[in-house]
Amino acid sequence: MHKLRRHALVSALSAITVATLLTTGCSATNSPSTADKAAATTAETPEPGAAEEQLAVVSAPDGDATPTAVADANAVDQDKAKKSALKVASYDRKSGRAVISAPSSASDAEPSAPPSETASEDPGTESDATPDANSGASRDADTSQDSGTKPKAAVAVGDVIASAPAPGAPDGVLAKVTEVVETAADGGTTVETEPAKLNSVLGESEADGTIPVDPSTMEVDPLVQGVKVSWAKTGDLTFGPEGAKLPLGSLRIDVGASVETAPGASASAAASVEGFVQLAPEVAFSYDGSGSASGSSPGGAFLGLTGDWASQWSLKGRAAGSTNGKPIRIPFAELHADPVIQVGPVPIVVNLDLVCYFQVDADGRVTVDVEQDLKGDFKVGGNFTWAKGWQGVSESHMTGEPLKTTVTAAGDVKAAMGAEATIGLYGTVGVTADVAPYLRASADASAEGSADGTGSGSGSWALYGGIDLTGTLNLQLSIFGTPIFQKKIPLGAVHEEWLLTKDEART
Repeated sequence: MHKLRRHALVSALSAITVATLLTTGCSATNSPSTADKAAATTAETPEPGAAEEQLAVVSAPDGDATPTAVADANAVDQDKAKKSALKVASYDRKSGRAVISAPSSASDAEPSAPPSETASEDPGTESDATPDANSGASRDADTSQDSGTKPKAAVAVGDVIASAPAPGAPDGVLAKVTEVVETAADGGTTVETEPAKLNSVLGESEADGTIPVDPSTMEVDPLVQGVKVSWAKTGDLTFGPEGAKLPLGSLRIDVGASVETAPGASASAAASVEGFVQLAPEVAFSYDGSGSASGSSPGGAFLGLTGDWASQWSLKGRAAGSTNGKPIRIPFAELHADPVIQVGPVPIVVNLDLVCYFQVDADGRVTVDVEQDLKGDFKVGGNFTWAKGWQGVSESHMTGEPLKTTVTAAGDVKAAMGAEATIGLYGTVGVTADVAPYLRASADASAEGSADGTGSGSGSWALYGGIDLTGTLNLQLSIFGTPIFQKKIPLGAVHEEWLLTKDEART
Protein backbone atom coordinates (compact mmCIF):
# COMPACT_ATOMS: atom_id res chain seq x y z
CA MET A 1 0.00 0.00 0.00
CA HIS A 2 2.84 2.38 0.93
CA LYS A 3 4.62 1.53 -2.32
CA LEU A 4 1.53 2.42 -4.33
CA ARG A 5 1.24 5.82 -2.56
CA ARG A 6 4.95 6.53 -3.08
CA HIS A 7 4.65 5.64 -6.79
CA ALA A 8 1.63 7.94 -7.19
CA LEU A 9 3.52 10.84 -5.50
CA VAL A 10 6.56 10.42 -7.77
CA SER A 11 4.30 10.34 -10.83
CA ALA A 12 2.56 13.54 -9.75
CA LEU A 13 5.88 15.37 -9.18
CA SER A 14 7.12 14.26 -12.60
CA ALA A 15 3.97 15.56 -14.25
CA ILE A 16 4.40 18.96 -12.53
CA THR A 17 8.04 19.15 -13.64
CA VAL A 18 7.16 18.37 -17.27
CA ALA A 19 4.37 20.97 -17.25
CA THR A 20 6.76 23.59 -15.83
CA LEU A 21 9.36 22.88 -18.51
CA LEU A 22 6.74 23.11 -21.24
CA THR A 23 5.54 26.43 -19.89
CA THR A 24 8.87 28.19 -19.26
CA GLY A 25 11.06 26.48 -21.86
CA CYS A 26 13.99 24.17 -21.32
CA SER A 27 16.85 26.41 -22.45
CA ALA A 28 17.91 29.34 -20.21
CA THR A 29 20.06 30.72 -23.03
CA ASN A 30 17.10 31.29 -25.37
CA SER A 31 14.62 32.86 -22.92
CA PRO A 32 15.36 35.42 -20.15
CA SER A 33 14.56 34.50 -16.62
CA THR A 34 11.81 36.15 -14.62
CA ALA A 35 14.45 38.12 -12.66
CA ASP A 36 16.06 39.35 -15.89
CA LYS A 37 12.69 40.50 -17.21
CA ALA A 38 11.97 42.36 -13.99
CA ALA A 39 15.37 44.07 -14.13
CA ALA A 40 14.81 45.13 -17.74
CA THR A 41 11.38 46.52 -16.90
CA THR A 42 12.82 48.47 -13.97
CA ALA A 43 15.53 49.96 -16.18
CA GLU A 44 13.00 51.19 -18.74
CA THR A 45 10.33 52.48 -16.37
CA PRO A 46 11.05 55.51 -14.13
CA GLU A 47 10.43 55.08 -10.45
CA PRO A 48 7.01 56.34 -9.34
CA GLY A 49 8.55 59.10 -7.23
CA ALA A 50 10.79 60.41 -10.01
CA ALA A 51 8.01 62.56 -11.48
CA GLU A 52 8.09 64.87 -8.46
CA GLU A 53 11.70 64.59 -7.35
CA GLN A 54 12.89 67.43 -5.12
CA LEU A 55 16.14 68.92 -6.44
CA ALA A 56 18.58 70.67 -4.15
CA VAL A 57 19.14 74.38 -4.88
CA VAL A 58 22.67 75.42 -3.87
CA SER A 59 25.46 77.73 -4.97
CA ALA A 60 27.63 76.28 -7.72
CA PRO A 61 31.10 75.15 -6.59
CA ASP A 62 33.89 77.72 -6.68
CA GLY A 63 37.02 77.37 -8.75
CA ASP A 64 37.86 76.92 -12.40
CA ALA A 65 35.56 73.95 -12.93
CA THR A 66 32.69 74.94 -15.21
CA PRO A 67 29.64 72.83 -14.32
CA THR A 68 27.74 71.40 -17.30
CA ALA A 69 24.64 69.26 -17.65
CA VAL A 70 23.26 67.51 -20.74
CA ALA A 71 19.74 66.26 -21.41
CA ASP A 72 20.17 63.32 -23.80
CA ALA A 73 17.69 63.25 -26.68
CA ASN A 74 18.01 59.44 -26.88
CA ALA A 75 17.34 58.76 -23.21
CA VAL A 76 14.03 57.50 -21.89
CA ASP A 77 13.74 60.59 -19.66
CA GLN A 78 14.78 63.10 -22.33
CA ASP A 79 13.94 66.18 -20.30
CA LYS A 80 16.03 65.25 -17.27
CA ALA A 81 19.61 66.47 -17.51
CA LYS A 82 22.60 64.72 -16.00
CA LYS A 83 25.92 66.09 -14.86
CA SER A 84 28.43 65.93 -17.70
CA ALA A 85 32.19 66.17 -18.21
CA LEU A 86 31.58 67.93 -21.53
CA LYS A 87 32.53 71.61 -21.68
CA VAL A 88 31.52 74.52 -23.89
CA ALA A 89 34.88 75.46 -25.40
CA SER A 90 33.44 78.42 -27.32
CA TYR A 91 30.03 79.89 -28.07
CA ASP A 92 28.73 82.53 -30.46
CA ARG A 93 25.49 83.88 -29.03
CA LYS A 94 24.53 85.65 -32.26
CA SER A 95 24.82 82.61 -34.56
CA GLY A 96 24.25 79.90 -31.97
CA ARG A 97 27.37 77.99 -33.08
CA ALA A 98 29.25 76.24 -30.30
CA VAL A 99 32.24 73.96 -29.88
CA ILE A 100 31.71 71.22 -27.32
CA SER A 101 34.86 69.61 -25.97
CA ALA A 102 35.16 66.20 -24.34
CA PRO A 103 37.83 64.84 -21.96
CA SER A 104 40.99 63.76 -23.76
CA SER A 105 40.68 60.27 -22.28
CA ALA A 106 38.35 58.18 -20.19
CA SER A 107 40.58 58.74 -17.17
CA ASP A 108 40.04 62.50 -17.47
CA ALA A 109 36.27 62.25 -17.49
CA GLU A 110 34.37 63.28 -14.41
CA PRO A 111 32.32 60.57 -12.77
CA SER A 112 28.77 60.68 -14.00
CA ALA A 113 26.28 62.00 -11.48
CA PRO A 114 22.85 60.52 -10.97
CA PRO A 115 19.96 61.99 -12.99
CA SER A 116 19.36 64.49 -10.22
CA GLU A 117 21.19 65.60 -7.14
CA THR A 118 18.56 65.72 -4.45
CA ALA A 119 18.52 67.29 -1.03
CA SER A 120 18.38 63.78 0.47
CA GLU A 121 19.80 60.70 -1.21
CA ASP A 122 18.32 57.22 -1.06
CA PRO A 123 21.08 54.72 -0.20
CA GLY A 124 19.24 52.15 -2.28
CA THR A 125 19.53 54.06 -5.55
CA GLU A 126 21.73 52.98 -8.39
CA SER A 127 25.40 53.92 -8.09
CA ASP A 128 26.19 57.09 -10.00
CA ALA A 129 29.43 55.56 -11.20
CA THR A 130 27.49 53.57 -13.78
CA PRO A 131 26.38 55.84 -16.61
CA ASP A 132 23.12 55.32 -18.49
CA ALA A 133 23.84 53.60 -21.79
CA ASN A 134 21.81 56.27 -23.58
CA SER A 135 22.91 59.29 -21.55
CA GLY A 136 24.95 62.22 -22.80
CA ALA A 137 27.37 61.60 -19.94
CA SER A 138 28.25 58.20 -21.41
CA ARG A 139 29.46 59.97 -24.53
CA ASP A 140 31.89 62.14 -22.61
CA ALA A 141 34.71 59.61 -22.63
CA ASP A 142 33.73 57.89 -25.89
CA THR A 143 35.80 60.05 -28.20
CA SER A 144 38.40 57.53 -29.31
CA GLN A 145 39.03 57.13 -33.03
CA ASP A 146 38.91 53.61 -34.41
CA SER A 147 41.06 52.73 -37.39
CA GLY A 148 39.45 54.11 -40.54
CA THR A 149 36.43 55.61 -38.75
CA LYS A 150 35.49 59.14 -37.71
CA PRO A 151 35.56 60.04 -34.02
CA LYS A 152 32.22 59.92 -32.28
CA ALA A 153 30.53 63.26 -31.67
CA ALA A 154 30.37 64.42 -28.07
CA VAL A 155 26.71 65.41 -28.46
CA ALA A 156 23.87 64.57 -30.84
CA VAL A 157 21.04 66.46 -32.46
CA GLY A 158 18.30 67.06 -29.91
CA ASP A 159 20.60 67.14 -26.88
CA VAL A 160 20.15 70.15 -24.58
CA ILE A 161 23.24 71.69 -22.98
CA ALA A 162 23.21 73.78 -19.79
CA SER A 163 26.52 75.40 -18.93
CA ALA A 164 27.91 77.95 -16.52
CA PRO A 165 29.75 80.96 -18.06
CA ALA A 166 32.16 79.81 -20.77
CA PRO A 167 34.35 81.42 -23.46
CA GLY A 168 32.09 83.61 -25.57
CA ALA A 169 29.19 83.03 -23.16
CA PRO A 170 29.61 85.21 -20.05
CA ASP A 171 25.91 84.68 -19.29
CA GLY A 172 26.12 80.89 -19.59
CA VAL A 173 24.52 78.61 -22.17
CA LEU A 174 21.13 76.91 -22.34
CA ALA A 175 20.81 75.58 -25.88
CA LYS A 176 19.49 72.67 -27.95
CA VAL A 177 21.71 71.04 -30.59
CA THR A 178 20.08 71.37 -34.03
CA GLU A 179 22.98 70.20 -36.20
CA VAL A 180 26.35 68.48 -35.74
CA VAL A 181 28.67 70.34 -38.10
CA GLU A 182 32.04 68.73 -37.49
CA THR A 183 33.84 66.43 -35.08
CA ALA A 184 37.56 66.85 -34.64
CA ALA A 185 40.05 64.09 -33.87
CA ASP A 186 40.41 65.34 -30.30
CA GLY A 187 36.68 64.87 -29.71
CA GLY A 188 35.73 68.55 -30.00
CA THR A 189 32.37 68.84 -31.76
CA THR A 190 31.17 71.94 -33.61
CA VAL A 191 27.38 72.25 -33.46
CA GLU A 192 24.58 74.61 -34.38
CA THR A 193 22.16 75.39 -31.56
CA GLU A 194 18.96 77.23 -30.75
CA PRO A 195 17.80 78.62 -27.39
CA ALA A 196 16.21 76.05 -25.08
CA LYS A 197 13.84 76.23 -22.14
CA LEU A 198 14.46 75.26 -18.54
CA ASN A 199 11.77 72.58 -18.56
CA SER A 200 13.83 70.75 -21.18
CA VAL A 201 16.51 70.07 -18.56
CA LEU A 202 14.52 70.08 -15.29
CA GLY A 203 11.62 67.96 -16.55
CA GLU A 204 9.05 66.93 -13.97
CA SER A 205 11.28 67.62 -10.98
CA GLU A 206 10.66 70.20 -8.27
CA ALA A 207 13.06 72.75 -6.79
CA ASP A 208 12.80 75.60 -4.33
CA GLY A 209 15.55 77.63 -2.72
CA THR A 210 17.09 81.02 -1.98
CA ILE A 211 20.79 81.57 -2.64
CA PRO A 212 22.76 84.55 -1.26
CA VAL A 213 24.91 86.50 -3.70
CA ASP A 214 28.55 86.63 -2.62
CA PRO A 215 29.24 90.39 -2.34
CA SER A 216 32.89 89.89 -3.27
CA THR A 217 31.82 88.71 -6.75
CA MET A 218 29.92 91.89 -7.56
CA GLU A 219 31.52 94.29 -10.00
CA VAL A 220 31.04 97.90 -8.87
CA ASP A 221 31.36 100.88 -11.20
CA PRO A 222 31.27 104.21 -9.34
CA LEU A 223 29.45 106.91 -11.31
CA VAL A 224 30.26 109.94 -9.15
CA GLN A 225 33.26 111.00 -7.12
CA GLY A 226 33.36 110.03 -3.49
CA VAL A 227 31.83 106.55 -3.81
CA LYS A 228 33.37 103.99 -1.45
CA VAL A 229 32.56 100.28 -1.45
CA SER A 230 33.02 97.70 1.28
CA TRP A 231 31.76 94.17 1.68
CA ALA A 232 31.81 91.22 4.01
CA LYS A 233 31.20 87.50 3.80
CA THR A 234 31.52 84.55 6.14
CA GLY A 235 35.02 84.21 7.54
CA ASP A 236 36.30 87.41 5.94
CA LEU A 237 34.97 90.46 7.73
CA THR A 238 35.68 93.86 6.24
CA PHE A 239 35.04 97.21 7.86
CA GLY A 240 33.19 99.99 6.09
CA PRO A 241 34.78 103.34 5.25
CA GLU A 242 33.29 104.85 8.41
CA GLY A 243 34.45 102.00 10.60
CA ALA A 244 31.09 100.25 10.95
CA LYS A 245 31.24 96.46 11.10
CA LEU A 246 29.12 94.90 8.37
CA PRO A 247 26.82 91.90 8.75
CA LEU A 248 28.01 88.76 6.99
CA GLY A 249 27.19 88.60 3.30
CA SER A 250 26.43 92.29 2.77
CA LEU A 251 27.61 95.00 0.43
CA ARG A 252 27.85 98.61 1.54
CA ILE A 253 28.19 101.70 -0.64
CA ASP A 254 29.01 105.07 0.92
CA VAL A 255 28.54 108.22 -1.11
CA GLY A 256 28.40 111.97 -0.77
CA ALA A 257 27.34 114.19 -3.65
CA SER A 258 26.06 117.68 -4.29
CA VAL A 259 22.69 118.17 -5.94
CA GLU A 260 21.35 121.10 -7.89
CA THR A 261 20.48 124.07 -5.68
CA ALA A 262 17.35 126.11 -6.28
CA PRO A 263 17.86 129.30 -8.30
CA GLY A 264 18.37 132.32 -6.09
CA ALA A 265 19.37 130.29 -3.06
CA SER A 266 22.13 131.65 -0.86
CA ALA A 267 25.52 129.99 -0.70
CA SER A 268 24.68 128.68 2.75
CA ALA A 269 21.71 126.76 1.28
CA ALA A 270 23.83 124.59 -1.06
CA ALA A 271 22.16 121.20 -1.43
CA SER A 272 23.83 117.82 -0.92
CA VAL A 273 23.07 114.19 -0.16
CA GLU A 274 25.29 111.95 1.93
CA GLY A 275 25.06 108.49 3.46
CA PHE A 276 25.27 104.78 2.76
CA VAL A 277 23.12 101.91 1.51
CA GLN A 278 23.78 98.35 2.63
CA LEU A 279 22.43 95.30 0.79
CA ALA A 280 22.48 91.54 1.28
CA PRO A 281 20.88 90.35 -1.99
CA GLU A 282 19.59 86.81 -2.49
CA VAL A 283 18.26 85.04 -5.58
CA ALA A 284 14.95 83.22 -5.07
CA PHE A 285 14.22 80.35 -7.49
CA SER A 286 11.51 77.71 -7.59
CA TYR A 287 10.25 75.25 -10.20
CA ASP A 288 7.35 72.80 -10.16
CA GLY A 289 7.62 70.40 -13.09
CA SER A 290 4.35 68.59 -12.46
CA GLY A 291 2.44 68.44 -15.72
CA SER A 292 5.53 69.17 -17.83
CA ALA A 293 5.65 65.72 -19.47
CA SER A 294 5.79 65.56 -23.26
CA GLY A 295 7.20 69.08 -23.51
CA SER A 296 4.25 70.88 -21.91
CA SER A 297 4.72 73.82 -19.55
CA PRO A 298 5.58 73.27 -15.87
CA GLY A 299 2.96 73.60 -13.17
CA GLY A 300 4.65 76.57 -11.49
CA ALA A 301 7.78 78.73 -11.36
CA PHE A 302 9.23 81.72 -9.52
CA LEU A 303 12.21 83.99 -10.13
CA GLY A 304 12.93 86.90 -7.85
CA LEU A 305 15.29 88.99 -5.79
CA THR A 306 15.07 89.31 -2.04
CA GLY A 307 17.28 90.52 0.74
CA ASP A 308 17.93 92.76 3.73
CA TRP A 309 18.25 96.51 3.32
CA ALA A 310 19.78 99.15 5.57
CA SER A 311 20.51 102.78 4.78
CA GLN A 312 21.38 105.92 6.66
CA TRP A 313 21.46 109.14 4.72
CA SER A 314 20.83 112.86 4.93
CA LEU A 315 19.60 115.67 2.69
CA LYS A 316 20.78 119.21 3.33
CA GLY A 317 20.13 122.57 1.73
CA ARG A 318 17.61 124.01 -0.65
CA ALA A 319 17.28 121.59 -3.53
CA ALA A 320 16.18 122.61 -7.01
CA GLY A 321 12.72 121.84 -8.30
CA SER A 322 11.73 119.05 -10.65
CA THR A 323 12.89 118.96 -14.25
CA ASN A 324 9.94 119.08 -16.63
CA GLY A 325 7.71 117.67 -13.93
CA LYS A 326 9.98 114.73 -13.22
CA PRO A 327 12.22 114.18 -10.19
CA ILE A 328 15.96 114.67 -10.61
CA ARG A 329 17.68 111.26 -10.50
CA ILE A 330 21.43 110.91 -9.90
CA PRO A 331 22.84 107.35 -10.32
CA PHE A 332 25.96 106.97 -8.20
CA ALA A 333 26.98 103.30 -8.67
CA GLU A 334 26.32 100.36 -11.00
CA LEU A 335 26.72 96.80 -9.75
CA HIS A 336 26.73 93.53 -11.68
CA ALA A 337 27.05 89.85 -10.80
CA ASP A 338 26.48 86.51 -12.56
CA PRO A 339 26.01 84.03 -9.71
CA VAL A 340 25.57 80.39 -10.73
CA ILE A 341 23.05 78.34 -8.79
CA GLN A 342 23.04 74.56 -9.00
CA VAL A 343 19.55 73.07 -9.32
CA GLY A 344 20.22 69.35 -9.02
CA PRO A 345 22.81 68.69 -11.74
CA VAL A 346 21.81 71.78 -13.77
CA PRO A 347 23.87 75.00 -13.53
CA ILE A 348 21.58 78.03 -13.88
CA VAL A 349 23.28 81.38 -14.53
CA VAL A 350 21.54 84.34 -12.90
CA ASN A 351 22.26 87.83 -14.25
CA LEU A 352 21.90 90.51 -11.60
CA ASP A 353 22.27 94.27 -12.17
CA LEU A 354 21.78 97.03 -9.61
CA VAL A 355 21.89 100.78 -10.17
CA CYS A 356 22.01 102.76 -6.91
CA TYR A 357 20.76 106.33 -7.13
CA PHE A 358 19.58 109.50 -5.40
CA GLN A 359 16.35 111.11 -6.48
CA VAL A 360 15.13 114.57 -5.46
CA ASP A 361 11.71 116.08 -6.06
CA ALA A 362 11.47 119.55 -4.54
CA ASP A 363 9.63 122.80 -5.09
CA GLY A 364 12.79 124.87 -4.62
CA ARG A 365 11.41 126.81 -1.64
CA VAL A 366 12.09 124.76 1.49
CA THR A 367 15.51 124.38 3.10
CA VAL A 368 16.10 121.20 5.09
CA ASP A 369 18.66 119.33 7.12
CA VAL A 370 17.14 115.88 7.62
CA GLU A 371 18.56 112.41 8.21
CA GLN A 372 16.94 108.96 8.43
CA ASP A 373 18.06 105.51 9.63
CA LEU A 374 16.17 102.80 7.70
CA LYS A 375 16.12 99.02 8.03
CA GLY A 376 14.03 96.24 6.53
CA ASP A 377 13.73 93.75 3.70
CA PHE A 378 12.13 93.38 0.30
CA LYS A 379 11.07 90.74 -2.22
CA VAL A 380 10.30 91.24 -5.90
CA GLY A 381 9.80 88.73 -8.68
CA GLY A 382 7.51 86.88 -11.01
CA ASN A 383 5.36 83.93 -10.01
CA PHE A 384 3.71 81.50 -12.46
CA THR A 385 0.82 79.12 -11.86
CA TRP A 386 -1.41 77.38 -14.40
CA ALA A 387 -4.50 78.88 -12.80
CA LYS A 388 -3.37 82.53 -12.95
CA GLY A 389 -0.42 82.63 -15.36
CA TRP A 390 2.41 85.05 -14.58
CA GLN A 391 1.88 87.53 -11.76
CA GLY A 392 4.16 90.04 -10.12
CA VAL A 393 5.30 89.79 -6.51
CA SER A 394 6.16 92.97 -4.59
CA GLU A 395 6.73 92.96 -0.84
CA SER A 396 8.58 95.24 1.54
CA HIS A 397 8.83 95.57 5.29
CA MET A 398 10.84 98.62 6.34
CA THR A 399 10.94 100.91 9.33
CA GLY A 400 12.81 104.14 9.89
CA GLU A 401 13.58 106.70 12.54
CA PRO A 402 14.71 110.33 12.26
CA LEU A 403 18.25 111.18 13.30
CA LYS A 404 18.08 114.88 12.46
CA THR A 405 15.26 117.20 11.43
CA THR A 406 15.38 120.88 10.56
CA VAL A 407 12.84 122.45 8.21
CA THR A 408 13.04 126.11 7.23
CA ALA A 409 10.45 128.09 5.27
CA ALA A 410 7.39 126.68 3.56
CA GLY A 411 7.42 124.02 0.87
CA ASP A 412 7.79 120.35 0.07
CA VAL A 413 10.74 118.11 -0.71
CA LYS A 414 10.97 114.37 -1.31
CA ALA A 415 14.30 112.58 -1.62
CA ALA A 416 14.93 108.90 -2.22
CA MET A 417 18.02 106.70 -1.97
CA GLY A 418 17.11 103.61 -3.96
CA ALA A 419 18.21 100.84 -6.27
CA GLU A 420 16.92 99.74 -9.65
CA ALA A 421 17.35 95.96 -9.94
CA THR A 422 17.28 93.72 -12.99
CA ILE A 423 17.36 89.94 -12.69
CA GLY A 424 17.38 87.39 -15.51
CA LEU A 425 18.62 83.96 -16.56
CA TYR A 426 21.27 83.08 -19.17
CA GLY A 427 21.43 86.68 -20.45
CA THR A 428 17.69 87.29 -20.76
CA VAL A 429 15.92 89.97 -18.73
CA GLY A 430 13.17 88.54 -16.54
CA VAL A 431 12.27 91.00 -13.79
CA THR A 432 12.97 94.70 -13.30
CA ALA A 433 12.24 96.39 -9.99
CA ASP A 434 12.77 99.80 -8.44
CA VAL A 435 13.19 99.81 -4.64
CA ALA A 436 13.07 103.43 -3.47
CA PRO A 437 13.00 104.24 0.27
CA TYR A 438 12.49 107.98 0.72
CA LEU A 439 12.22 110.98 3.04
CA ARG A 440 9.53 113.60 2.61
CA ALA A 441 9.43 116.93 4.41
CA SER A 442 6.46 119.26 4.26
CA ALA A 443 5.98 122.69 5.81
CA ASP A 444 3.11 125.11 5.44
CA ALA A 445 2.77 128.90 5.64
CA SER A 446 5.80 130.48 7.32
CA ALA A 447 6.63 127.55 9.55
CA GLU A 448 10.19 127.30 10.72
CA GLY A 449 11.12 124.66 13.22
CA SER A 450 13.32 121.75 14.22
CA ALA A 451 13.08 118.46 16.04
CA ASP A 452 14.09 120.07 19.34
CA GLY A 453 10.82 122.03 19.39
CA THR A 454 12.28 125.47 18.72
CA GLY A 455 10.92 127.62 15.91
CA SER A 456 9.34 130.86 14.92
CA GLY A 457 6.43 132.05 12.86
CA SER A 458 3.19 130.11 12.63
CA GLY A 459 2.33 126.92 10.87
CA SER A 460 3.43 123.31 11.03
CA TRP A 461 5.92 120.90 9.51
CA ALA A 462 6.29 117.15 9.34
CA LEU A 463 8.85 114.59 8.26
CA TYR A 464 7.78 111.26 6.73
CA GLY A 465 9.59 108.08 5.79
CA GLY A 466 8.33 105.78 3.09
CA ILE A 467 9.04 103.36 0.28
CA ASP A 468 7.97 103.13 -3.34
CA LEU A 469 8.40 99.77 -5.03
CA THR A 470 7.56 99.31 -8.71
CA GLY A 471 8.64 97.09 -11.60
CA THR A 472 7.65 94.82 -14.47
CA LEU A 473 7.81 91.23 -15.64
CA ASN A 474 9.35 90.79 -19.07
CA LEU A 475 8.63 88.47 -21.98
CA GLN A 476 11.88 86.58 -21.46
CA LEU A 477 10.50 84.82 -18.37
CA SER A 478 9.12 82.34 -20.89
CA ILE A 479 12.57 80.72 -20.56
CA PHE A 480 10.90 78.49 -17.95
CA GLY A 481 8.89 76.93 -20.78
CA THR A 482 5.69 78.71 -19.74
CA PRO A 483 3.22 80.34 -22.15
CA ILE A 484 4.48 83.61 -23.63
CA PHE A 485 2.66 86.75 -22.56
CA GLN A 486 2.29 89.52 -25.14
CA LYS A 487 3.20 92.54 -23.03
CA LYS A 488 5.10 93.54 -19.95
CA ILE A 489 3.23 92.84 -16.73
CA PRO A 490 3.46 95.31 -13.81
CA LEU A 491 4.79 93.80 -10.60
CA GLY A 492 2.19 95.63 -8.56
CA ALA A 493 3.22 98.91 -6.96
CA VAL A 494 3.89 99.18 -3.24
CA HIS A 495 3.59 102.59 -1.59
CA GLU A 496 3.96 102.91 2.17
CA GLU A 497 4.57 106.01 4.24
CA TRP A 498 4.94 106.60 7.96
CA LEU A 499 5.32 109.69 10.13
CA LEU A 500 8.79 110.19 11.55
CA THR A 501 8.24 113.42 13.44
CA LYS A 502 6.17 116.61 13.34
CA ASP A 503 5.79 119.89 15.16
CA GLU A 504 3.91 123.17 15.12
CA ALA A 505 5.75 126.45 15.33
CA ARG A 506 4.05 129.52 16.79
CA THR A 507 5.24 132.99 17.65
